[in-house]
Amino acid sequence: MPPPSLYPSGRLLTARPASTTTVVGRWARPSCSLSMNGCAPGDRGAVCVREARVLPAVSAPWDAVGQLMAAVDALGAAAPSGSSPSGIIRIEVPIRQRVDAIEWLHAQGALPRCFFSARAPLTDAPAALDLVNGNGGPERAFLSKDCPLIRAYGAIRFDATSDASVEWEDYGSFYFSIPQVEFNELEESSVLATTIAWDDSLSWTWQNAVDRVQSTLQKISPSSVKVNKSSLQTNIMSLNHVPTKASWDLAVTKALQMIKGRHSELVKVVLARCSRYITDTCIDPIELLASLKPEQLFHRKYLNISSEALAGTRARGKTRADDFQIGRDLLLRVGERTQQFSKPVSVNLQMICDEVVAHPTKALRKLPRVQHLSAQLAARIRNEDDEFDILNTLHPSPAVCGLPTKEARYFIRDYEIFDRGMYAGPVGWFGGAENLLLFQGHSTLVYAGAGIVEGTNPSFEWDELDLKASQGFLDLI
Repeated sequence: MPPPSLYPSGRLLTARPASTTTVVGRWARPSCSLSMNGCAPGDRGAVCVREARVLPAVSAPWDAVGQLMAAVDALGAAAPSGSSPSGIIRIEVPIRQRVDAIEWLHAQGALPRCFFSARAPLTDAPAALDLVNGNGGPERAFLSKDCPLIRAYGAIRFDATSDASVEWEDYGSFYFSIPQVEFNELEESSVLATTIAWDDSLSWTWQNAVDRVQSTLQKISPSSVKVNKSSLQTNIMSLNHVPTKASWDLAVTKALQMIKGRHSELVKVVLARCSRYITDTCIDPIELLASLKPEQLFHRKYLNISSEALAGTRARGKTRADDFQIGRDLLLRVGERTQQFSKPVSVNLQMICDEVVAHPTKALRKLPRVQHLSAQLAARIRNEDDEFDILNTLHPSPAVCGLPTKEARYFIRDYEIFDRGMYAGPVGWFGGAENLLLFQGHSTLVYAGAGIVEGTNPSFEWDELDLKASQGFLDLI
């Protein structure tokens, strides 16, 4: 659970028949399921029982569902909790074929869904597509190094100390969930898994947990549904930006005055825009989320961690030659600023790490519609329990807030006229989101930001917001 220095108290989703939540990640580390909404860390000890069980492999997803249902029924009859007042048990079934995660998720219409994704297949653990049904309760006590497949996924507000607007108030300061049901898409196979979690002190007993898992498994569709993208095409009925172009120009002008001023230390500030699209049909969030590629705040493997710093945004070229020239221009014109924005990340890592290495080579990170300049950093933490210290140290990064962090954060509080919510906050098992979408029926909120530095042209940066907001979303328009 995040430290109190960064994440204040919020509302705890107490143990009760909570609404179901679905988490998905084509390239994610495996995980497991309780839900927590903005609660502060407590002194609760670890749960009494932690187990991970693997059943025999099957040929198809529908066989895996049957295996899991039989295993959960057997556990319910045997009541393995015994005298243990709390615990978590993960059961998985390997599937001897690779099943498309998105297509499988489209078939799960009876349960809500969320999507988590890593950038590439992980070498030390299978990639995961997770379907989550939150039980409710603080899950930090359910996590352990002894059961690495049990992991929490979620998101944190950009500024956890600020007041939440209506669209974000249900999420609290942060929201994490350990999946109750997962579907993991691997490179050559798949895995279907379920998790039973209980805690008598939260009035969520072993029997409550078993009943909920049995109910969820009965709703799982074992088949997949292919997505006909032509049928997903929709039309924009209205579009509203907050701030407006005029208000944006005023905020950027004020930022530039402070950056140039003698009495301010501000070097860069990232200002954002919230765009509300009203469409004639409901947009499928899974298809859109699968296309987003956020900045990596950090990734930890044992004591080794990696991070990155991004600078500059350019559109992709229409031809290969055009794309090459745009990338070359980005390297030459923005390249000298990369060290300026990667150095603060390196300095912050040095406070909690014994070794920090900033790779000198500048690289382009090319996405379908945009490309960024990227600098990679590597470090070695002192012990594996420092994970939340890393989060506390690295967030917010210069790519989503600015430099120096304190001055940039104050400017954003004073001059941004909307609530960022979890946009630009750590997302995933931990990661930073450079753009974010919030769906409400036929209404979609699209968030995007642009870095303001000396010499910035407000109109150019407004166009950059359009470019960033177009990633994924406009592919379906």
